[in-house]
Amino acid sequence: MTEPRYPFVHVDVPEELADELSMALFELGAEGVEVRDQATLARAAKPGEVTLVAAFATREDADRAVAEIDDELCPRIEEIVGDAWRDAWKQHYRPFSLTKRVTVRPPWEAYEPTRADELVLELEPGRAFGTGLHATTSLVAAALDRVAPRLDGATVLDVGTGSGILSLVALALGATRAVALDNDEDVLGVVRENAARNGLAARVEASATPVGELEGRFPVVLANIEARVLVPLARDIAARVADGGLLLLSGILAGQEDEVRAAYASMNEFELTRDGEWICLALTSP
Repeated sequence: MTEPRYPFVHVDVPEELADELSMALFELGAEGVEVRDQATLARAAKPGEVTLVAAFATREDADRAVAEIDDELCPRIEEIVGDAWRDAWKQHYRPFSLTKRVTVRPPWEAYEPTRADELVLELEPGRAFGTGLHATTSLVAAALDRVAPRLDGATVLDVGTGSGILSLVALALGATRAVALDNDEDVLGVVRENAARNGLAARVEASATPVGELEGRFPVVLANIEARVLVPLARDIAARVADGGLLLLSGILAGQEDEVRAAYASMNEFELTRDGEWICLALTSP
């Protein structure tokens, strides 16, 4: 029997563009993106560059992605034969502190809390964006920890939920319920599975409803997407924030904050935090 073949798109980029292009590869349909630099076991092509290795479900998907990438980046497709690689990444995904109080562990790793106030979430990202290791996610999670009193008894709206990690963090920190939106039906299955793993299935509503068609307003709204999506959705997202409510926006690269601020000019700026090239903007509704 012929062994299966799995396509990977390789792209060499300057370090400062790695995060932006990683997000773009996910938008093009990548199921996962590995980042290689001079410190990883599999190294980048050149010092000062990062090699992104994006996994795609089919060769056709990989071909379509390559067609959308600038030729100057020399995107190329390499295929791996067999199934052993599929779980190899798991050996590098270990329990880690996402915020001062929240620790994330994968299902295959045992972990016991070391502090009385430590909150442990079990997360299997599957094909969804959101392991918690990316700066865009950790910035929002840290902001939620800082504003935890706002979460007490609240219903949280999570736009572009991915794996559902931020919904779970909000619930662990005191929210009563989370409405998790994503336009990928397969990803919603991952959200439901992760909620069930943590005994939170009854408190998470995973939905593909577009945010502009959603009814109601929420005291806390999260949108960890990216600036090119946050800007056109500004009116719809802002309309979902209750009076006096909090909006956390992430996926914003340094230099994009003014454009995002302008799009959400009807709201008041509460806080801006940074992690490397990434920014989290906290706004409040008048």
